Amino acid sequence: MSDDSGERIVPVAGKRIELETEIPFETLRRAFEREVPPLDEAAFDKLLNDGAEWRRFVLEAGGNGIHSFVTFWRHSPTPVMTVGGSDAPSAVYLIGDYATAARMFRHDPGVMLYVPLRVELHVNRSGRTVFSVEQPSSQLVSFQNNKITQTGYELDRMLGDLIEELGLPRPSVLRR
Repeated sequence: MSDDSGERIVPVAGKRIELETEIPFETLRRAFEREVPPLDEAAFDKLLNDGAEWRRFVLEAGGNGIHSFVTFWRHSPTPVMTVGGSDAPSAVYLIGDYATAARMFRHDPGVMLYVPLRVELHVNRSGRTVFSVEQPSSQLVSFQNNKITQTGYELDRMLGDLIEELGLPRPSVLRR
């Protein structure tokens, strides 16, 4: 809904995926960080400074896995949360793939609210590790643009591939 002030309120329904596993937190965290390496910012800046063409970015800025994700940002809230009274291990990541994001961005730059994807790992009260992420297409469909929606389904597939590479079962909502 939009009014004369330029304000637009768009209801967005997401689907949070939570996979509980017996894999120890540190083991899953290390596996995740191997599978989704950090973006090589120095190499990326060099591409920008050299005026590289898009094809070079696509070839060099993606991850090595079949999903092609890289980590743009990571954070461990555990030290601060321990001071706040809870010492549950947790790690949060923003992951993505510039090539896939670009196919949506050209239709609506607002997709960057949902891309890169936010992934969270933590240990629950039962002592099990939980891998959490929102299903990309469940949020991207709110743009009501078929190209964005279809790319959201592609992100679902890529996310499912990553989850399987980590030794976790592919969630039913990522089986399209």
